[in-house]
Amino acid sequence: MKRDLAADFSYLAKEIEEWKLEGIFRPLTELESEQGAKVTIKGKEVIQLSSNNYLGLTTHPRLQKAAIAAVEQYGAGTGSVRTIAGTFSMHERFEEKLAQFKHTEAALVFQSGFTANVGVLATILTKEDVVISDELNHASIIDGIRLTKAGRRIYKHADMEDLEKALQESQSARKRLVVTDGVFSMDGDIAPLEQIVELAEKYDAIVMVDDAHASGVLGKNGRGTVDHFNLHGRVHIQVGTLSKAVGVLGGYVACPQVMRDYMVQRARPFLFSTSHPPAVTAACHAAIEVLEEEPELVDKLWSNTRFFKQGLEKLGFNTGKSDTPITPVIVGEGSLASRFSDELFSAGVYAQAIVFPTVAKDAARVRTIVTAQHTEAELEEALAIFSEVGKRLGII
Repeated sequence: MKRDLAADFSYLAKEIEEWKLEGIFRPLTELESEQGAKVTIKGKEVIQLSSNNYLGLTTHPRLQKAAIAAVEQYGAGTGSVRTIAGTFSMHERFEEKLAQFKHTEAALVFQSGFTANVGVLATILTKEDVVISDELNHASIIDGIRLTKAGRRIYKHADMEDLEKALQESQSARKRLVVTDGVFSMDGDIAPLEQIVELAEKYDAIVMVDDAHASGVLGKNGRGTVDHFNLHGRVHIQVGTLSKAVGVLGGYVACPQVMRDYMVQRARPFLFSTSHPPAVTAACHAAIEVLEEEPELVDKLWSNTRFFKQGLEKLGFNTGKSDTPITPVIVGEGSLASRFSDELFSAGVYAQAIVFPTVAKDAARVRTIVTAQHTEAELEEALAIFSEVGKRLGII
């Protein structure tokens, strides 16, 4: 007799129904066009304000050309993990290029930023160590910490007094690793990395920064938070993604050579995952070249950021403490954030609601991200729509 497989998951269905009643269930959205300043969803062209495509590199001609040429020369995939038969010369050359760009001795590429964080934290920490983490760090850092046997301390968000207390109270550990996002993905604020480094040096701790939302955004040519604060040679580990401002797919760790050598031998996400396809590797390499040779893209991103952020604040929206192109519009209740997002879409703007558990229950928001591709006219149109919908819902 055929079994009713779904019935065994009735407890999940119950939770989903509760989410729908609370207005926090968000179905997947299908894009019917390339990723750009405007996208087509359900046959409707809307202004895109939810993409991580900061510099518009997902459709940059140099990346597209590099990807196509790589497929034609090397094929669609690599057919192996890096440690057996899946390391092509292009993988090694790209990692050398990335290390040079980040001003570090070496770099190692992972399948995603998530696996990079998990791989680093789960590999280099032991039960003799302590990891000290900002309370608002990304989920991949949290999960990476969960996989370690190290002691753990969580310090209040960007609170240097609390960080120092954690450092003082963990001095008996073999090593202390302080880990922070460079740019916090929900609020758009920048970590006080200079102060973090100074405290780490005072207490002989290691520093790790996740530059997922800083790579391609902060620093000269988008080199990230370390460059932004001129801390080269003082931050031990830089993790980032190749799927946001870089425009393609993957994650990386930029670090000393000895750490790269160790990760190649012991980092499980690296050891047990097939290497990046040739098209991905070639496009990522081309993206770093674009960052080096077309700095005007970063300049345009920041010009658009200032224009849109000031516009939202002038309208009276609560944008929190954002310092970057990530600008939250905080409304409070999850159901209101979801309705706000839906009505923005109906009026011509795609800006997704972010609700619990991604953010606190009383801090639901619509998160906006402008890109270098947006024109000022498009941003003016988006602001007019935000004004109209915000007033109608009583948000402003």
